[in-house]
Amino acid sequence: MHQLKVGLSSSSTYTATPDTLADRYGNPGVPVLATPHLVNLAEAECVRCVAPCLGEGESTVGIRLDVRHLAATPAGMRFRVRAMLKEIDRRRLVFDVEAHDEVDLCFAGIHERFIIETAPFLARAQEKSKRGAAQ
Repeated sequence: MHQLKVGLSSSSTYTATPDTLADRYGNPGVPVLATPHLVNLAEAECVRCVAPCLGEGESTVGIRLDVRHLAATPAGMRFRVRAMLKEIDRRRLVFDVEAHDEVDLCFAGIHERFIIETAPFLARAQEKSKRGAAQ
């Protein structure tokens, strides 16, 4: 069984490199940190935050994301992404997520994840794939 507790947190530091900018995500001429990249990093930070506390055969999947991109982070600037577990409701986990660049809070919101038993979850997804292919 998992040993999760409210207040667990995790953070990682990155640099806004050319492959993380909005102009590489389909917004030509806008060389600032891309919102989809921040979303990806926020989800990954939530996974990292709780993974050591999950039981064998358990994983988490994202079920809700509500974020705001608050300030532009230019190419070359460093930024930190943080996730903090703020609520546990049986298998539903709620995180505060945020990113701060060298100057501003640039990204903030809430991310919900659900604890799953990995093998049965993947078996259901595989069965769904077979049903979809049959149509």
